[in-house]
Amino acid sequence: MEKYIINGGKELYGSIEVQTAKNSVLPILAATVLTDDKVRVLNVPNITDVKNMVKILSRLGCKAVFDGNDLMIDSSTADCHEIPSELAHELRSSVFLLGSVISRFRMAKIAYPGGCDIGLRPVDLHLTGLKRLGVEITEENGYIVCKCDTLKGNEIMLDCPSVGATENIMLAAVKAEGVTVIKNAAREPEIEDLQRLLNCMGAKVRGAGSSSVVIEGVKTLKGCDFHPIPDRIEAGTFLVAAAMCGGEVELKRVCAENISSLLHKLRENGCKIRVNNDKIVLENHRRLTSVKSIETQPYPGFPTDLQAQITALCCICRGQSIITENLFETRFKYVPELRKMGADITVINRNAFVRGVERFRGATVVAHDLRGGAALVSAALAAEGKSEILDISHVDRGYGSLEYKLRKLGGDIVRVSV
Repeated sequence: MEKYIINGGKELYGSIEVQTAKNSVLPILAATVLTDDKVRVLNVPNITDVKNMVKILSRLGCKAVFDGNDLMIDSSTADCHEIPSELAHELRSSVFLLGSVISRFRMAKIAYPGGCDIGLRPVDLHLTGLKRLGVEITEENGYIVCKCDTLKGNEIMLDCPSVGATENIMLAAVKAEGVTVIKNAAREPEIEDLQRLLNCMGAKVRGAGSSSVVIEGVKTLKGCDFHPIPDRIEAGTFLVAAAMCGGEVELKRVCAENISSLLHKLRENGCKIRVNNDKIVLENHRRLTSVKSIETQPYPGFPTDLQAQITALCCICRGQSIITENLFETRFKYVPELRKMGADITVINRNAFVRGVERFRGATVVAHDLRGGAALVSAALAAEGKSEILDISHVDRGYGSLEYKLRKLGGDIVRVSV
């Protein structure tokens, strides 16, 4: 087990490059099962979720080889339709493999997936969509068992615009007979990236980025080289950290449009932000002013994956804020940890009422999930004194070489074994 030791109170200066998007790479890796040709994914982030996905692909019989940061997947040897329970429990995104494995083998078996404990994230939307494509689904002793003779295209209306369900249905439908139309589809940039990958492989998918995705089934898919989009959540995390600590930070290889909702709030806080093509510069040298209200929404609204970080920022702004979490009901588990650092937060149901304090104080805190852990790191960097952040394995799920990037910006942070 490892922890971070952080001596806070230092402004951040410098330039770093944003990693490739975790939430894009994982469904892309799942898609490699759909072809017998080789797929090379470029500049893959060095994070635990990717390592776990590679382990699952290997257990399915695929060959995975790293060449530096590039990952070559050869699924021609895939011969197993069961996703192992010990790995499924570690990785929520293992559920993406349902669509791909069903498409490949016409059967799939997976334990209920795990990941961060941020509330109920039922897979029933995934399963309902797969049933509409002709999949028979049963539940046996904690496993989801899927079988079908033929996948057939259909119209599927999602009850809510679930990212995972949209992607899973896309993966199952690309080789189905006929046309599939996903209504009320999620519109996230990662959906567009998956469409781009599938079409590079020879699929016929259109409409990603809108509320209606159309998939015309094809018989076979080919291999390709593919470079996924940059990670908008990592970019947002670093921008919030820079706003909290003060200084001037440049992010390279970032799409400003994909985090426009965050940039709007940071400007409202009082940050100076400049955008130049794929670069964003944030500058701040004073205590910021609170944003009155922030509500998480599906894209293009404010992302739930940046809610913890922006809440931490509001804790040390002038004034009061109300942060409403509309997507996950227990995503305020980090709040007691911020209180240990001096935050004034009251949580009532899905609302966090924040009264700004002058600064955070160093403390020993625990990362209970990925994004909450990132918020604690930013708070510790901005705090007066020394902090220890325990259970950083959660942070490693989504941020590669986080401490190295922060040290490059001038942060005093080290990783040590417990």
